[in-house]
Amino acid sequence: MIIPKLHYISQGNSPTAHLENIQKACTSGIELVQLDLNDVPDKKMLKLAQEARDITSHFQTRLIIDDHYKIAKEVKADGVYLAQKDLCPTLIRKQLYPWQMIGATANTLQDCETLLAKEVDYICLGPFMTATSDNNLSPVLGLNGFTAITDILKTNIPIIGIGGI
Repeated sequence: MIIPKLHYISQGNSPTAHLENIQKACTSGIELVQLDLNDVPDKKMLKLAQEARDITSHFQTRLIIDDHYKIAKEVKADGVYLAQKDLCPTLIRKQLYPWQMIGATANTLQDCETLLAKEVDYICLGPFMTATSDNNLSPVLGLNGFTAITDILKTNIPIIGIGGI
């Protein structure tokens, strides 16, 4: 499974703005969109995920749903993205279709090693730079930290820099 190097993580001041920005990203040729909405009730999240699926399907763009693995399965998204606080990827894998991918957050070498053992499809490692929009307490890795971790891991699993990029 090839993971695109550039991902668009949805943003906006409202769920409607998220969908409008997903449309713009797809129109611009992005290959993978992550629907990232917080504090939205499950029923509304399902509706928004279906709308995002409709947009991304039209452009043949992959759709990843942040955190909501049941919704990702229901709308047949291409996968789910898990934060460190979410359930174990190994347990979630059993709930998804075999073709759906799992991405997850890591901040340290140990996080990466743990996720690799749990057979995620890709890792988002960060923060790469200071992320002003996130109350992230993890230390900034920078190019040197990111390179040091990826050099030690020597894995074929894609490791993507996130945070402040």
